[in-house]
Amino acid sequence: MTRRIGLAACQMGPVQSGTSRAEVVGRLIAMLERAAAGGAALAVFPELAFSTFFPRSEIADETLLDSFYEDGFPNVETAPLLYAARRLNIGFAIGFAELIRDGGEARRFNSMALVDRSGTLRGLYRKIHVPGSEAPEPGVTVHLERRYFAPGDLGFPVFDLDGVRVGLALCNDRRWPETYRMLCLNGAEVVLIGYNTPLYLDEAPALAHLRMFHNHLPMQAGAYQNTLWVAAAAKAGLEDGQALIGGSCIIAPSGEMAALAISLQDEVIVHCADLDLIAACRRVNFDFARYRRPDQYRRIAEA
Repeated sequence: MTRRIGLAACQMGPVQSGTSRAEVVGRLIAMLERAAAGGAALAVFPELAFSTFFPRSEIADETLLDSFYEDGFPNVETAPLLYAARRLNIGFAIGFAELIRDGGEARRFNSMALVDRSGTLRGLYRKIHVPGSEAPEPGVTVHLERRYFAPGDLGFPVFDLDGVRVGLALCNDRRWPETYRMLCLNGAEVVLIGYNTPLYLDEAPALAHLRMFHNHLPMQAGAYQNTLWVAAAAKAGLEDGQALIGGSCIIAPSGEMAALAISLQDEVIVHCADLDLIAACRRVNFDFARYRRPDQYRRIAEA
């Protein structure tokens, strides 16, 4: 019997500064309803979905900074999204800023939570490839993630969700081959990715025409080389003066684009993913147990 799962990528239009959590959660629930109506059993939302992408700004006020973080997930403000998942019988992954207070120390991570169809939190991932800098650099698009987030400390976990092996990744993670390889070796069949990506980079204007190509390229390569389904959801449109690229997509283990968002607004794309295609693609080129020889790699490196 063919194994299939309905996947949804829930792209968000801009979330401007000052937008309340309640308003954002209402938008997220509306998209989750559209995903479920379209036949999805598992959806993905963008990175830092509950607020504007605040690392584009210098924030000196500690109280204001803390307002962008969740001091627990779920909490009172975000719990309605989990109730909706249970009502709709759909799981989801969502990116958020995580604040952990350990005694007098605050630890901050760019995180993604995985929730199952009963509305239960099933897993957590913390972004490993944290880009940007701790202070603005002349001539460089302001991107201060390294100021506001520590690198993740949970590795690349894979979770069993109703018999489907699911891995998570965030934004810059998608550009690195080890993200997909580690998730694949840990048994992932589906990888859910959330991202916020500027349309323009001040330091690389000559590459502006390649931004969407470079967005999709590593995800398609990662899906193909590791025989994975990839569903990726973006923040899109003009957010607090910065244009974000969108381009949310669902990619097959063949590397083919199975579904693609066409707007810069809230948009839900759905695809019925054939999980048996993973085995077919693996038999053709990427039977790791048969062809992958890490022992030979080590000998070459030591020679």
